[in-house]
Amino acid sequence: MALRHTWEADPSARVLCPSVLAVRFRFSPSAVFGSREDGRWAAGAPRAPWLPRLPAPSGVWRPCQHCGARNWLLPASPRVLLMEHLFMYHLMLQHPAGFVVVAFHLQRSVFWGDIALDDEELNIFHIDRTIDLTQNPSGNLGHTTGGLGDHGISKKRGALYQLIDRIRRIGSGLEQNNTVKEKVPLKFSGQNEKNRVPRAATSRTERIWPGGVIPYVIGGNFTGSQRAMFKQAMRHWEKYTCVTFIERSDEESYIVFTYRPCGCCSYVGRRGNGPQAISIGKNCDKFGIVVHELGHVIGFWHEHTRPDRDNHVTIIRENIQPGQEYNFLKMEPGEVNSLGERYDFDSIMHYARNTFSRGMFLDTILPSRDDNGIRPAIGQRTRLSKGDIAQARKLYRCPACGETLQESSGNLSSPGFPNGYPSYTHCIWRVSVTPGEKIVLNFTTMDLYKSSLCWYDYIEVRDGYWRKSPLLGRFCGDRVPDVLISTDSRMWIEFRSSSNWVGKGFAAVYEAICGGEIRKNEGQIQSPNYPDDYRPMKECVWKITVSEGYHVGLTFQACEIERHDNCAYDYLEVRDGTSENSPLIGRFCGYDKPEDIRSTSNTLWMKFVSDGTVNKAGFAANFFKEEDECAKPDRGGCEQRCLNTLGSYQCACEPGYELGPDRRSCEAACGGLLTKLNGTITTPGWPKEYPPNKNCVWQVVAPTQYRISMKFEFFELEGNEVCKYDYVEVWSGLSSESKLHGKFCGAEVPDVITSQFNNMRIEFKSDNTVSKKGFKAHFFSDKDECSKDNGGCQHECVNTVGSYMCQCRNGFVLHENKHDCKEAECEQKIHSPSGLINSPNWPDKYPSRKECTWEISATPGHRVKLAFSEFEIEQHQECAYDHLEVFDGETEKSPILGRLCGNKIPDPLVATGNKMFVRFVSDASVQRKGFQATHSTECGGRWRAESKPRDLYSHAQFGDNNYPGQADCEWLLVCERGWRLELSFQTFEVEEEADCGYDYVELFDGLDAAAVGLGRFCGSGPPEEIYSIGDAVLIHFHTDDTINKKGFHIRYKSVRYPDTTHTKK
Repeated sequence: MALRHTWEADPSARVLCPSVLAVRFRFSPSAVFGSREDGRWAAGAPRAPWLPRLPAPSGVWRPCQHCGARNWLLPASPRVLLMEHLFMYHLMLQHPAGFVVVAFHLQRSVFWGDIALDDEELNIFHIDRTIDLTQNPSGNLGHTTGGLGDHGISKKRGALYQLIDRIRRIGSGLEQNNTVKEKVPLKFSGQNEKNRVPRAATSRTERIWPGGVIPYVIGGNFTGSQRAMFKQAMRHWEKYTCVTFIERSDEESYIVFTYRPCGCCSYVGRRGNGPQAISIGKNCDKFGIVVHELGHVIGFWHEHTRPDRDNHVTIIRENIQPGQEYNFLKMEPGEVNSLGERYDFDSIMHYARNTFSRGMFLDTILPSRDDNGIRPAIGQRTRLSKGDIAQARKLYRCPACGETLQESSGNLSSPGFPNGYPSYTHCIWRVSVTPGEKIVLNFTTMDLYKSSLCWYDYIEVRDGYWRKSPLLGRFCGDRVPDVLISTDSRMWIEFRSSSNWVGKGFAAVYEAICGGEIRKNEGQIQSPNYPDDYRPMKECVWKITVSEGYHVGLTFQACEIERHDNCAYDYLEVRDGTSENSPLIGRFCGYDKPEDIRSTSNTLWMKFVSDGTVNKAGFAANFFKEEDECAKPDRGGCEQRCLNTLGSYQCACEPGYELGPDRRSCEAACGGLLTKLNGTITTPGWPKEYPPNKNCVWQVVAPTQYRISMKFEFFELEGNEVCKYDYVEVWSGLSSESKLHGKFCGAEVPDVITSQFNNMRIEFKSDNTVSKKGFKAHFFSDKDECSKDNGGCQHECVNTVGSYMCQCRNGFVLHENKHDCKEAECEQKIHSPSGLINSPNWPDKYPSRKECTWEISATPGHRVKLAFSEFEIEQHQECAYDHLEVFDGETEKSPILGRLCGNKIPDPLVATGNKMFVRFVSDASVQRKGFQATHSTECGGRWRAESKPRDLYSHAQFGDNNYPGQADCEWLLVCERGWRLELSFQTFEVEEEADCGYDYVELFDGLDAAAVGLGRFCGSGPPEEIYSIGDAVLIHFHTDDTINKKGFHIRYKSVRYPDTTHTKK
């Protein structure tokens, strides 16, 4: 084989003979490895115990005439062993003088986008995994294309040889500038590979999922909205094909939605023998991308890797990112089978024109022009194409008749109904509704050939997702079956005919009903139509029962229900028992996921209600049987306190004690219970350094209606802002489940902390290394007016020293009565000179499918400024999904100042005028924290005068407050050439001084202060009207730091004025 890539054992090794592989090695003692002086392979020679024996290929080692006495040339096609260790690969070859270990580097590619990986390739690249081709050259690892001729290896190539082939194709074209040249196909002596029909689905039957059923698990690191989107993508494949995705129970082979370093990548087809990953990495969690990755799972390679792709697209290799060239290699003819389908430019499995491009506008794949001279679009990530659907249906041998029904109601009938059905017909309908719903099937007509046991023509209904599900009934003849009801959310309906008898056939309708009794130890419940919007006027009641002696645990994956303070419209109600009279656990709505729920018995009652107006995505929850370890006689082995958690438990200690090393027993510690109105607490050993491995808990309790304030006098702990080692935590309440005010360390003294109620918990922890001086803090109590009836506030009551004030949660505004709250519109008009704006639901994650606008207006003559303090919006290169847009004007049609997304805090944005329009948009998938920004004003700027008068004020709060001190503002007023400016002072009150040396207004007839002066003004009373000679006037307003006055108001416009005087006579 002709390898032109350099593999080096050390930096001095060189390839001087381009037709062979030159390696440099150290000779090993012949006693260990065996040798032959004639340069032939030593058959059966002893070997080191850690190296595998490599059978001798034909060929002779010979010295390299140009490479030096200790360099030898290797004949073609040696047996190799490829191992991976931190992406340094070792090629082990057998030489007459012993084994040669040749180390060479392969560039580790960063997966910037979607990658389809063969199972064998992933095995090869698996750390610490060794593949020895000599042990099984034609086994499961190998594809079956090509032969190796007379080298005695095999007529079938292994997967590793194909991988080496791919690596060689890249390496052979690499130059020093990493530009990839045209590939050189690997050729073996002997029989040539046969030409095959172009094929893009897998050609290996073992990679097809049996029955088209694909079990799945979604990793716990994904959010509720991401889970919902994954299910939408799976339902998309189900709707148009006959594959079925089910939540895994005990199936051996299944897929796992996870996040791997490769980003967006997946196995192609079924791997078998355990789980296989489908990686949905950062920025991959989009509907179209997930549909694409599921295409790999089903068994599809990328469309552009088909063997016949060169007839349809051109790969522009110089535009490909270094290290990503292998994503554009053609598949071998025996690896894929397109099942007779034409090349599909519209396939969701096709790369876009700039995928893995060095630049956004550089093509890596260029489609050929069609008959009209137009290059078709490629790389869509919206939906399955007609070609995708046709190929998937062929791959899984879907019946030509039947479909997947996903609506809440529908109908189905035999082909040709009511005019008779053809013989030898096979149809399958798969009805799939929302988990937590059941399917009611009602046959309206039945006219099939009747036979014993319905042997010939029949319709079969099964309670589940496939042909092995429990049988609900097998029907033929003309008797209409009774109504059939599934026990879960799926139903399988199969129709077969094999007789020549002609009858009407059958017709049936189905409907999904929500609610009902559920007697299982685990399962899933979702609102109707989830993850799409639930339907109006729905009421669903579920009664869940698990095994005796257990409790029902309920965890929510997602919740998006119409928001209201009292959940009066749409809501989910959960009760601890079996009926609507059982104790209420909670009534939930809005966008926040409810906390985990645990019943006190083995039953739980749930009701979902929607009204006739606003509809949202709804909720998704899992239920399971839960055990209370703390209820056992030994209380989980805890000495003092046992705290039960959902799925587990933990031990705790009373105040003044701390957990021992076994995490169950308690021992004396610092801290304790403090009931005085004021006092002092310090770290152990104060004022000396605190000891290591201490855990101190102080619980401060004041009388009812009092709140506790904590002020630190001195503070010095190990650590910085991370607070990973030594720290102190302050909580409003006596347990760690209370509100955390802060976690503090380092040398910065915390601000004063005030509790929410009449108790406070202070916890200090030190590790076993560095110790500091610690802290000293004083606490005191103040009566809390908010503790009684929340101070009359609807939402939040904020206690202040001697008083209180009401506040509203984010998304609401305070009513005029200063106590009630009303929901804030997502369209706000802001006229205040400064303030805060933030994304909806701040500081929690913003909701999906939201559009909010802010129209900010400043005082005329002052520009709006927007400065961001926090910013976290879903990242995209073009901010195509969630984004914030800022416009230089009062509408979205104004010039845009920026379209923002990502995690980097943007630079401040300043409008050119006194209007700014801000719009925030979120899509249906990823949510982030959002943003918080401060809007303010800046004086000065360039302003254009028109014939219609405009206003200019000295400061933003003109009329409410005097102008500020130490101000220097410059306004440049301009108009069209041939026109002049007229300035009329409506109000004027500036600090008076004989020479106007303190505060003053100065005007210049031109673009800057070098122009002719029009006057410097101060004092009270407006100056006379002023006219410019030119088409620009500069206004300079200066104030010192002492006396401030009301300021001034100027009205200006452009006029045609022939006179050259500056003031009106």
